[in-house]
Amino acid sequence: MTATPEPLRLALALAAAGVPPLPLRHGKTPFGNCPACKNSGCGDRPNMKAAGPCRCPAPCHGWAAATTDPSVLSSPAWAVAWRHAVAVAYHPGGAGVTVVDLDDAAAVAWARETLPATRIVPTTRGEHWIYRGTMPSSNAVRPGVDIKSLMQYARWLGPGAGRMVDLPAAVRALAVKEDTTPARSEVASSLPARAPWDRAVATGCRHTERYVRTGLERGLALVRARTESGAGSQAFGVARFLAAQHTACPGPCGLAAIGEEIVAAAVSVGVPETYARRAVANGLEAAVERAA
Repeated sequence: MTATPEPLRLALALAAAGVPPLPLRHGKTPFGNCPACKNSGCGDRPNMKAAGPCRCPAPCHGWAAATTDPSVLSSPAWAVAWRHAVAVAYHPGGAGVTVVDLDDAAAVAWARETLPATRIVPTTRGEHWIYRGTMPSSNAVRPGVDIKSLMQYARWLGPGAGRMVDLPAAVRALAVKEDTTPARSEVASSLPARAPWDRAVATGCRHTERYVRTGLERGLALVRARTESGAGSQAFGVARFLAAQHTACPGPCGLAAIGEEIVAAAVSVGVPETYARRAVANGLEAAVERAA
């Protein structure tokens, strides 16, 4: 009787815990597609971006082949892959989680300053920060940072340590792309004229009006300076920083008015209004999450 390959033993244990695994070959990449599935000839799998009818029994289509079905994992169609596997990966989205893949020391330092603590798995060059919840996967959301969730795989490197927390708005915001180029002339916007922040809308703020206006003007200048790209991301950062200054105030602090000014600044340099509002709202929410 042939012994069960060690990667398959691990895969079956993961599957039993609700984590969909798949084998990795040399180079730590999934096994290639069979001839019928090559170049999407099969129509792809139903859960892929190009949803199709593929029911190939082999571990084709990378992350999309991951499964918690032990009969599939132990099937003859997967046997060759397990015999040649050098590692095991899993599909984060299928396990209901998102992996923030931090590829170097600088990315890890950024995460420690920016993101809420969660379960952490050490990697060869950095760390995997694992959050409860799923989102679209996206590579290179910032230097050394990838997001692996609904349509990617992550290498299994152990359960990690720490209490897993819900996926924060700060991570979701990283994957939001600005989908237009900056305007070179006057920007059309539905933004109505709004009164600037003042003490009348901040009756519970512990800061002076001069302190708030000075910080806000500096933040708006940072957003307006992003005339080529990145104004939306800058708006998120400014909203998060300014809101964080008010977490100890009894409130209200007029954050809605502050947010409107940041949105207007982003729109003025070409950020679509819908994106600007989402980025600012996520930034305000992220500040609350970090303070909680």
